[in-house]
Amino acid sequence: MSLLNCVNLSFSYTKEPLLKNITLDFKAGEFVGLIGANGTGKSTLLQLLLGLIKQQSGKVLVDNTDIHTLKRRDIAKQLAFVPQSIELPYAFNAQELVAMGRNPYLGAFELETARDKKIIDEAMNQTDITHLKNRLVNTLSGGEKQRVIIARALAQQAQTILLDEPIASLDICHQIETLELIRTLTQTGKLAITALHDLNLAARYCDRLILLGKTTDNPQKRIIADGTPEQVLNSTNLANCFSIHADINKLNNIISLTNITALKHY
Repeated sequence: MSLLNCVNLSFSYTKEPLLKNITLDFKAGEFVGLIGANGTGKSTLLQLLLGLIKQQSGKVLVDNTDIHTLKRRDIAKQLAFVPQSIELPYAFNAQELVAMGRNPYLGAFELETARDKKIIDEAMNQTDITHLKNRLVNTLSGGEKQRVIIARALAQQAQTILLDEPIASLDICHQIETLELIRTLTQTGKLAITALHDLNLAARYCDRLILLGKTTDNPQKRIIADGTPEQVLNSTNLANCFSIHADINKLNNIISLTNITALKHY
């Protein structure tokens, strides 16, 4: 079932388009990784899919409804977002911030129900931050803050979660735990779309990769490849889009890159 899609989506900050004629369809149960070099539009595409910025042309559809016809509260019930970085209100503790994920379901001045509190506790447990619940957010480390934001997104209980480099500030243990959690959520029917820099982790956890970029022979192309990690992470794409060479290995149906070297340009 399609939960989110875009049709002929184009956007530019300058005269040259950053994204041009992007058409994508995302279904329930998918764990989709957006990959590509810096500046290829991964974060911009996420913001467009969320309706945070307006495209120059094309449409973004949430459950077959144009996102720009929906109220933000209704969007928040269907789409949750974990940004790359966020300014957190210092006066709140971690539990209070996670509780903000329930705001789309509460009226003005309406108190959380027992069910809301159970959802908040579960989200904090899933992200291993229960012990931080009384800590003010400005006293948390970067990785701890990121886990609080992920917990807030989980508390929204949206069917689709979009994440912009969610593991960038996490230690390796919590990187793995976070990606395991996202994969578990998709196995229950949710859709996850995340921008990732680490190609090995993207290949290990995502069942679908979308490679954004452009090539010298086709400078207008913005989606270079869309498919399984094995289909997308080939030597040609690695050279053209990341300027690297790597040995491509497959073990237990998991693709991994080893002996990665930068290609020299003269």
